[in-house]
This record gives sequence, C-alpha cells and structure tokens, in this order.
Amino acid sequence: MKTAVFRAEGQCLEKGRAFRVWRFAAVLLALAPSALPTLAGAQEATKPAIETAAKEVLLVDGETGTVLLQKNPDSPFPPASLAKMMTMEVVFEAIASGRLSLQTEFPISVHAWRTGGAPSGTSTMFANVRSSVSVDNLIHGAIIQSANDACIALAEGMAGSEAKFAELMNKRAEELGLSGSHFVNPTGLPAEGQHVTLRDLVTLARHVRKEHPELYKIYSQPAFEWNKIFQRNRNPLLSMDIGADGMETGYTEASGYALLGVTDRGGRVTYLAMSGLSTSRERSQEARRLLDWSDRSFAVRSLFDKGEVVGSADVFGGEALSVPLIAPRHIAALLPREAGERISAQIRYEGPLAAPIEKGASVARLDVLVDGETVLSEPLVAERSVESGSFSDRAMGAVSELAFGWLRNF
Repeated sequence: MKTAVFRAEGQCLEKGRAFRVWRFAAVLLALAPSALPTLAGAQEATKPAIETAAKEVLLVDGETGTVLLQKNPDSPFPPASLAKMMTMEVVFEAIASGRLSLQTEFPISVHAWRTGGAPSGTSTMFANVRSSVSVDNLIHGAIIQSANDACIALAEGMAGSEAKFAELMNKRAEELGLSGSHFVNPTGLPAEGQHVTLRDLVTLARHVRKEHPELYKIYSQPAFEWNKIFQRNRNPLLSMDIGADGMETGYTEASGYALLGVTDRGGRVTYLAMSGLSTSRERSQEARRLLDWSDRSFAVRSLFDKGEVVGSADVFGGEALSVPLIAPRHIAALLPREAGERISAQIRYEGPLAAPIEKGASVARLDVLVDGETVLSEPLVAERSVESGSFSDRAMGAVSELAFGWLRNF
C-alpha cells in the first residue's frame, strides 16, 4: 500500500465542503481553519495529549470507532482473566445459534474444582465438586465473580476439555479478526503461549456488546451469590457512577493490573483497555482519569456525508485518468475539541488503480490522524465505473506512469 501526500486547495475538512486534490495518490487536509500541516510536521508532534502510568492503553469511541488515545495497543501480554471475554463470546455464540441452552447443566469435575474451585486459591464461584450447575449460573459466576471453576465447567461441558475449548476460542478469534491474540485455556490462568493485545480486546468487547446485548447486561450486575457465598462484581468502574456497564479485569505478575472497561455516558459509549499498572488502586484511578478526560476533551465532528466526494484516485489503462472517491456512509470522528494542526487526514490507496473499476468498489481509505497517528480509517468507494481504455488510452497511461509515477514514492 503506497501513500503519497499532497497539499489540498482548501483549508478545512468540514461537513458540506468539497475539496479538489492534486493528481497522483492522496490528500492531506487540516481539520481546523488554520494553515494546512504537512504529514512530516504532523508526525513530529508525537507527544500524547495526556500521560498515563499504564504501559499499554487503548481508548476508543464506541460510535465512530475513533481512537482517542493509544500507547502500545498491539503489544502482546498475558491476559489473565481478560481471556474470559473470549470464553464468554464462544458461549454466547453457541447460545445465539441454538447449540447451547441456558438451562443446560454441566458437572463440576474434580479438575474444575481443584484448578478453579475452592482449593485453587483463585477467583471462584465455590461450586461443589461433582455438582451440576446450569449454563445460566455458570455464566453469572464467570462474569460477575470471574470464576475459574465456572469457565472450566463450561469448557469441559461444551468441548470435553480445556484444550479442545481453547481450539474453539482461537477459531472464533480468527473469525473476528483478533490477529494478535492466542488462547490456551478458558480462564486466563498462566500458560505458555497465551497472549492478547489491547486492540483485539476492544474489538472483542465491541462485538460482544453489539451482537449479544441481553447476555452482555450480566456484566453490569453488581453481585452474584452461589452456594450461599455472596461476591461483588470485580469491575471497579461499576461503583464510580460514570456510566460503566462492563467488562473485565485481570492481573498477572508479568504484566501487572489490567482492565477492559465500557462506559455509556448519555448515549456516548467509550471503550478503555489498559494494562501494566502497579496496583489495583492505580488501575482504578487511571481508568477514571482517562475516561473523564475523554468525556470533556472530545467532540463528534461530521466529516463527510454518505455519497459525498472526498477526493480522487489515479487510474491506469482506463478510459479516464482518474475516478472520484466517495464516502459509502456518513463519516464522523470523535476529535479533540482544541487540536488545531495536530489533526490531519489523507487518502490512501495502492495505485494507480488498474481499469476496469466497478462503481461502488472499495478502492481506497480515508485516514484521519492526530499527532501523526491514525485514529480512524474509513473505506472510500469509486463514484462511477471506469472501463478499460483503448490502445491509445493505455499507451498514454503508461507514458504518464513512467513520467510521474516516481512522485508517489517520495
């Protein structure tokens, strides 16, 4: 994928304003009425808008998908109980497809009891060994109490063993595009080769919340009692009165304290993933501070309406030398209220595009950048078809490519 950057003949990227771009690959547009920055200048401003003690952070707007803050979001780390999010997705998907019922009962095996139950010293729902527990109650135990015995019972009941269930987890992870994660067991207990990334966890959280809304509601329940033992939800955000409704926490000696939190403040949903905190108190304080910061520092900005021309792309071997690029849907981003030249955008595609090109084909992407880092990437489609040109058209295109193609590689 090649990206070239050219100054546009306009000074702001706002809803309702058209832009002409220079020929050849892309456009850089400032999102403020100040002078247009260059891409190099934008990349120099790499200092984050807010500092954090977390080693890894990813803060994402739920509606637009805009990245509000990122710090090592693709670095793998041991998931601890955050792996249970993937376990629950596999269970939820089985329920949604009719392959599993909430009323089905699974036994608590000796292995589940010893590894994740009362003798284990880990988080547990204290299910009695060789007892049977419904899937509904096992889900409540796994989510609210972060119960390892519940997760193992679900895994053994659905797949026969933890290892076989992990295969289901990895298959679903691949289907959902979680390319940076690998699971070895359903609990997140230490195991060689088991790791996740914050980007994958946010993708997973957004999927679960959208596709399984009724079961997702369990994440917001404040407490659950089983075997006459009352336990509160381990998510510290739920008691902060900040609109939290999920999802999971984790801790390992190797990676410290971690959290995936979801808040809904007045209809604005935010996803926060973080890891590498020193204490549970620091995790709670940093989570609230970052969520409060995002709430007051960003506003939704409409960029392009559905069908609006965003720019154009060069075409090789066609009846036309270029094709207009349009937004296939309304494009909006949650952007810093006062950012000035820190915000820019570019059209990116592998080009020149080879004719023929079909109308509506996804051929490019619009990247919105803050401080030189992409915070939103949306597809752009061809406004019209471009048929293959005549021999002379193709010859002229070849000459043009030889003469000017080098400009795309600077």
